[in-house]
Amino acid sequence: MTFNWKIILFGVLTLLLAIAFALASHYRASLTETRSSLTKVNRELNLAKDTISDMQARQRDVAALDVKYTQELADAQSTINQLEHDVATGKRRLQLNATCSANGAPGTSAVDDAAGPRLTDTAERDYFTLRERIETVTKQLTGLQAYVREQCLK
Repeated sequence: MTFNWKIILFGVLTLLLAIAFALASHYRASLTETRSSLTKVNRELNLAKDTISDMQARQRDVAALDVKYTQELADAQSTINQLEHDVATGKRRLQLNATCSANGAPGTSAVDDAAGPRLTDTAERDYFTLRERIETVTKQLTGLQAYVREQCLK
């Protein structure tokens, strides 16, 4: 039995070529899978970046709304405090629609030396307290409505 070295060499080369083809096919499939996975991860990363950017923009917008309405509330409070101070010092007066009875003496036409109608001290304090609370609630509600319009309905 003689071995033909050309046939053996051809067989070995064919076997090596088949192994090389199998390895190339395996690595090509692996590369395709890795590219697909990388593309998916990049898409998710970009989505996360966009979400973070959107959240940061919304946080800035909410902070700006908060500053705006907090300042408006502080301005309203300052105005109320100034009005209360002016009324207390006599610089301004509260205008009332009031009628005075003749202290239980109907039909007397005497001119009284009494002062004009005015609120009691307690009623005056209650007036300013109510005014302050109305302003507070109004500013808070306006701020919440702006928040809903500008942030929740986007």
